[in-house]
Amino acid sequence: MVQKLVTNQFNNKLEKELLNFFHSSGLPLHPNKTGNKEFTNYQRVSLMILFHRSKKSLRDFIEELYESKWVSWLGLKKIPGKSTLHDWLMTFNMRMLRKLSKVLLPRKINLTAIDGTGFDSWQRSRHYEKRVGEVSVPHMPYAKADIFIDVDSQIILDFSLITHREHDVKVAEKIFKRNNIENIFGLGDKGYDSEKLHIIARINGITFYAPPRKKNKNSDKKNPTGKHRRECTELPEFFGKRSLVEMVISVLKRKQINSLRSKKSFMKQREFGWHVILYNINRKMKISESTEIQTFIFFKIKIYSIRTEPKFS
Repeated sequence: MVQKLVTNQFNNKLEKELLNFFHSSGLPLHPNKTGNKEFTNYQRVSLMILFHRSKKSLRDFIEELYESKWVSWLGLKKIPGKSTLHDWLMTFNMRMLRKLSKVLLPRKINLTAIDGTGFDSWQRSRHYEKRVGEVSVPHMPYAKADIFIDVDSQIILDFSLITHREHDVKVAEKIFKRNNIENIFGLGDKGYDSEKLHIIARINGITFYAPPRKKNKNSDKKNPTGKHRRECTELPEFFGKRSLVEMVISVLKRKQINSLRSKKSFMKQREFGWHVILYNINRKMKISESTEIQTFIFFKIKIYSIRTEPKFS
């Protein structure tokens, strides 16, 4: 297996990114010093990412794995069972997933944006839900995700998923407090209009812009309260790039997350965390494709006509 990790030959681009991701993560080759070493951390992480990419149940994913080339590409001695994969899902907690997602961050970050959206966390037929009409239907579990992205690369820098009602500002405060990138700009919509949030953002190295909410008609105040909120009455020219965070949310919903499959709240958070890692890996592959530069060598040939006078003897 060690020879597989040091080889420079890759079967596809995803395998290359998975290998680079594992080496950058700093994880040891084996999760334990003494004990069963049938599977390496590289194989475990790769299978978790492939499982969430497949959008299938654990049983269906294992059945298709028998016919997949990933068995040989990952150097698997045997295919893990359903309970083994489930144990791996339980092993990687949110703290570890956030640490792994930091590996995929771009080197240079200047402009960021934040936004939130809701996700269906239970697959229920909309057709039959409409047909039952006034008959009581089970409560649809609530799941709200907030993502903090780099605008230029559209890579997700940080994320949050909660299964209860909470204001956008409260979630943004937690995300900004975890930020360790200095001298960057942040963009948000009117839902993030808060003087306290502006202060927290600046303490953690973010110059944040959010348009102030419309004032009450009965209020006598002409300008919004708070120094930083008043500064946002005139937004910078690059504020239009805030819409890119909505495009990232659209990509997540269309290509990866139709609905969250997990039932428990902590498992929903981990499921979303794996999807963020998968999205960032796919995004890095797209960026690498666009930055490939082909070099062409042109030879310029000039033909000159030399006129000579004939010599007569």
